[in-house]
Amino acid sequence: MIKEKQIRVLPQVAADIANLKTYISEEEAIRLNDIKHVRIIRRSIDARHRTVYVNLTVRIYINEQPDEEPFERIEYRDVSNCKPAIVVGAGPAGLFAALRLIELGIKPIVVERGKNVRERKNDIAKIARQQKVDTESNYSFGEGGAGAYSDGKLFTRSKKRGSVEKILRVFCQHGASTDILIDAHPHIGTDRLPAVIENMRKTIIGCGGEVYFQTKMTSLKCRGNSIEGIVVEELTSGDERELEGSVILATGHSARDVYRYLHHNNITMEAKGIAVGVRLEHPAHLIDQIQYHSHAGRGKYLPAAEYSFVTQVDGRGVYSFCMCPGGVVIPAATGNEQVVVNGMSPSNRNTAWSNSGMVVELRPEDLEGEDVLRVMKYQEELEKKCWMQANMKQTAPAQRMADFVNNKLSYDLPKSSYQPGLISSPMHFWMPESISGRLQRAFRQFGKQSHGFLTNDAVIIGVETRTSAPLRIIRNKDTLQHVEINGLYPCGEGAGYAGGIVSAAIDGERCAEKLA
Repeated sequence: MIKEKQIRVLPQVAADIANLKTYISEEEAIRLNDIKHVRIIRRSIDARHRTVYVNLTVRIYINEQPDEEPFERIEYRDVSNCKPAIVVGAGPAGLFAALRLIELGIKPIVVERGKNVRERKNDIAKIARQQKVDTESNYSFGEGGAGAYSDGKLFTRSKKRGSVEKILRVFCQHGASTDILIDAHPHIGTDRLPAVIENMRKTIIGCGGEVYFQTKMTSLKCRGNSIEGIVVEELTSGDERELEGSVILATGHSARDVYRYLHHNNITMEAKGIAVGVRLEHPAHLIDQIQYHSHAGRGKYLPAAEYSFVTQVDGRGVYSFCMCPGGVVIPAATGNEQVVVNGMSPSNRNTAWSNSGMVVELRPEDLEGEDVLRVMKYQEELEKKCWMQANMKQTAPAQRMADFVNNKLSYDLPKSSYQPGLISSPMHFWMPESISGRLQRAFRQFGKQSHGFLTNDAVIIGVETRTSAPLRIIRNKDTLQHVEINGLYPCGEGAGYAGGIVSAAIDGERCAEKLA
């Protein structure tokens, strides 16, 4: 017999299958020896009160063994001799679009301006060690896109557009832990995600698809209002060649040269709102103490604690973004004369720090003029100002949290995970008042909501600007093609239709289905 049940247990019970079987045996009056297996279906942590509980949905196998796999595997066919389609960009939108095309009997040709996910790692390391940013291979450009070395969080609220479960199953099929099918806030981890991405590429190539790295789209090929293909430059040789087929354009939120190309060629786009602010870094133990209501912190059985804050200040949202418990702050610039920060966590989330973006909503109408690129230009101006404050290096300007709120210069800074290093800077003074003033008021409010959160043991690090795309490439809501160009499918976060790994992957699948 198989029985499903929702239970609420202490962390030490949830962490050990033997303890869990004993608990179920006692609660359900089932002989312990009759419980052959317990499978956890869903798991979440309830830390609202002083005693922390774990909520579980479990499947209990009584006098029988499970015969099904934890997830249904997807069959990918051989498409070597099938009609081709071009996918520009190998981030989550592009990779999932390519895999879905294979399912639908279409041969994907994936072109990626950056390097493969392993070679990217060397270029990323140079940002911290040598203060050098490779403009084609960095935290945003390369196989896996911005998510590959930027945490691998899979939580999304985008459930109406496609199957979140399908996306998670594809990740599991390519090597991700099946824990992501269980946890309320699933997370792969920066250390494990590259291998998963490599396996996706192997599936694409093994089924007859093609993947080209260091291959940059330079222009679209159109005949009238229909796409014929693209022109690409092989960056290692400088050679150009043409590729033919319909195009899924999944270039990510930082491909500013693509936005400029589209704008120059009168391809319809619109300015889109973003959020701008800082990375806020606390000692992880302090966040554990606050969130778990315990001086001991997380203890032996709980993970590094997460938090989420949101408020309104002067008509604009101020909120935490991309929270990385037990993580690090990273340099996420994609070009010269920029300082940009982001956050990531390894799979075990065991560093000494926890960080999140703390950002303020910015709408197109907040900026003067009608230039469709004005939000992107605002990003660029702020990133350059930050670079100037950092002595024109990848060191980042920073300020203790309470000092920032009280308009004081920080004469020293706490130890930080940010490897290029921090430089004390009066961020309350040089950041735009529309950003700094709202952050200050929000921090005061968050400090009242969560005692100990507003502290000089925390540091703000500037600037966080790449929360989403600053433009939307307009497409038909039914066909998902560009409103003016047949066969061009603007896709994912870079096109303005997603906000994270899972929602980008869902959009990639949807574009592949419409193309098919």
